[in-house]
Amino acid sequence: MKRKIKGYDKDGDDHWRAKLECRHLQHMRHDPPLISRDWVLSLIGRREKLGVELNCKKCDEDMPKDF
Repeated sequence: MKRKIKGYDKDGDDHWRAKLECRHLQHMRHDPPLISRDWVLSLIGRREKLGVELNCKKCDEDMPKDF
């Protein structure tokens, strides 16, 4: 199910997570060469992605809210 990014936080390992409008969290790791998300490393990049829709697998599986 598509859900919009409403904000960000970091987990205990210092990895960025998107806070989705459905109140689930989804990791947004920059881990080249496997995953290239250099935008997550800067405040400007993260701000530009606010409102972008991501597929929320937790919603698809009816998982409890993260926050």
